[in-house]
Amino acid sequence: MPRPATGSLPGRLDCAADWGVYALVVGTLLGLVAFVTNPVPDPSFPWATLPPSLRLPYTQPRIEHWPVSYTLAVWLWVFGLPFALLAAYRRFAPAAGSRSAWLVGAPAALMVALTTYCRYFWPKLAPATWNAPAYTFVCWAYCSSYVPAWSTLAYAIAVVGVAAFLVARTDGNRAAVAAGAFGVLALPLGVPALYYATTKSD
Repeated sequence: MPRPATGSLPGRLDCAADWGVYALVVGTLLGLVAFVTNPVPDPSFPWATLPPSLRLPYTQPRIEHWPVSYTLAVWLWVFGLPFALLAAYRRFAPAAGSRSAWLVGAPAALMVALTTYCRYFWPKLAPATWNAPAYTFVCWAYCSSYVPAWSTLAYAIAVVGVAAFLVARTDGNRAAVAAGAFGVLALPLGVPALYYATTKSD
């Protein structure tokens, strides 16, 4: 497959990138709705609340720990983010940065940051729940169980992504294989890396 121009996306992926941005916007609005209906939308952060005078006289039901609209918001962020990254690549890559940096390096760096946050800094709620949003399936396995082995595996997958980015500087073919492996293992966050793998060299 010939490599497309930097920043360009094929038709369906171009449309999906737009929808990824819309998902982040709609998710943010739904998250804000939870703040005007529930005293504590996210029990992990009990300080994040509005005074009663600014809330509506209605309390949303919860799905496990989170109000319905807040749950929808976070899952929209989860599945919208990888496509929003493609939108950022489409918008900014022609002016700054390589394809591998945008499509492989950025998701790998995000996975390191998010895995570190979830393991060491996220105030964990009890009990663990299936409805724990996470940006990759393996991270979801950790956030829904708190079993450290899943978080360690997430770090290992992120290392594959970092390695794929570094290899891309010298060997596009090997980088495509590594990026493809990272993309699959890091789904849904790995979608940009999968796209990179299908278009090969940097």
